[in-house]
Amino acid sequence: MTPPAAPEPEPDPETEAGPEPEPNGTRPPPAPRRRPGGRTARIRAQVLDAALAELAEHGYDGLTTDAVAARAGVHRTTVYRRWGDVGGLLADVLDAAGDDDWQPPDTGSLEGDLTALNEEIQTGMSAQPPVMAALIAASFRSEKAAEAQQRLWEDRYARCEIVVGRAVRRGELPPRTDARRLLIAATAPLYHQLVLLRTPHDPRLPGHAARTAALAAAAGAFAEPPPEVHT
Repeated sequence: MTPPAAPEPEPDPETEAGPEPEPNGTRPPPAPRRRPGGRTARIRAQVLDAALAELAEHGYDGLTTDAVAARAGVHRTTVYRRWGDVGGLLADVLDAAGDDDWQPPDTGSLEGDLTALNEEIQTGMSAQPPVMAALIAASFRSEKAAEAQQRLWEDRYARCEIVVGRAVRRGELPPRTDARRLLIAATAPLYHQLVLLRTPHDPRLPGHAARTAALAAAAGAFAEPPPEVHT
């Protein structure tokens, strides 16, 4: 749930070891995509960093491949050949954000984990320049960016399912709690307040939203009914 950032140059995929799945009782998160290293990775990082900066400063309507190329210090044909247009650039920015090794917080309690997660979201949404908000807005203007953003959120929610799995094993939640529904309920107030209502930064909001969702979940609000037994 951390905000997207421009990628660092990737190591050579032939020498990079992939992450091992954790025995957490939930499906393992998607493996990071492997991309070429060396000069290609450095250019990609420069261009995506420039695309983020241009988007944050000028918005989607002011984002151009020429401006990104100039800011990145590469020839315009390099950007055009690899990314095609601004939609392709933004899609790769979002895909790059999913190549990291981010994992959700582990505080020892469900409410603590959800609060820490919400604090990361609030920090990202309140950051200046407003990169995260700009990418969300751009996804409504570009089909490529929209598809990439959906992939990123699917990845983040899959990684965060471990929070719910830990809570079930600790006895905080009933078995068969639907992790996705709980995570959406816990984080939705942040996006509603910060994106839709554009309310000022409220340090109490992450904990309040987390506590509300955790109490509802403990009461069984997100528990799936047991499967029917046919005789």
